[in-house]
Amino acid sequence: MAKHGRFPDADGTAALGICESLLLALTDARIISEQDARDLLIDVVNSHEEAATTSTTPNKQHAVVAIVRRILAGNDGVQSRYPD
Repeated sequence: MAKHGRFPDADGTAALGICESLLLALTDARIISEQDARDLLIDVVNSHEEAATTSTTPNKQHAVVAIVRRILAGNDGVQSRYPD
């Protein structure tokens, strides 16, 4: 994906916002349960915690874990990266 000038991580932030919105829409429409959405996010946490043990960039893996845990706690993952 293209980098966006002063915002090289804009692609990831956009993807995070889209995924958060999709999970909310899927649960609101009762296509998946809230527990299914939580389980998916827990899988992401577990995968990145495991990846951190062998990654050449463990801090990046830990940052992903922190963002997803924030979402699991009921906070906005995008806002956690760019507070007002």
